[in-house]
Amino acid sequence: MKTKDNIEEIILKNIETLNDFEPAVGHFERFQAKLNAEGKRKRFTLNTVWKVAAAVIFMLLAANQTYIYFTPDKKRLPGENSGEPFTLASVSVEYSEVEFYYNNAINMGMNQWNTLKADGLISEAEQAVMNDELADFEDRFKTLQTDLAANPNDERVINAMIEYYQAKLEIINMIVNKLQEVKQQKSNNHGNNI
Repeated sequence: MKTKDNIEEIILKNIETLNDFEPAVGHFERFQAKLNAEGKRKRFTLNTVWKVAAAVIFMLLAANQTYIYFTPDKKRLPGENSGEPFTLASVSVEYSEVEFYYNNAINMGMNQWNTLKADGLISEAEQAVMNDELADFEDRFKTLQTDLAANPNDERVINAMIEYYQAKLEIINMIVNKLQEVKQQKSNNHGNNI
């Protein structure tokens, strides 16, 4: 309290000079200008910071989406987000060659089947059974394609796909060979009857 008393004592001793003393000319104008300038100064509040951060994030996301949209996706595998099927050719070049071989062999067997059908060696019932078998193979193939698309580097799925081609080819070849034997026997019997 001593300092308070000391200040009061100084003020009381000099009260006459303090009352007569006027501020310098233009003091009030300068003071008002400083107050106005301080009011114009913008302050960064937490709300302003959040707005700026949201705008920056929005711009970055928009730029990223634009980049993704206009950049061709070279890593997309066949069958992903498109109508093209996912097959062994989608995995590697070596498997593409294997798939090409089996598809050609199966197509050749089916051509022989169609030739035998045209020759009248296959009845409607046998054709219906063959169509059912081919539909079962096709269902199994679609399941394998789905599995392969989900796990393109899984050797078990790749081996299952190769075994599918082998089994289909073996069955078609076995049926075609038996039908050709029947055709041969019929032509031999027909030749012997003449």
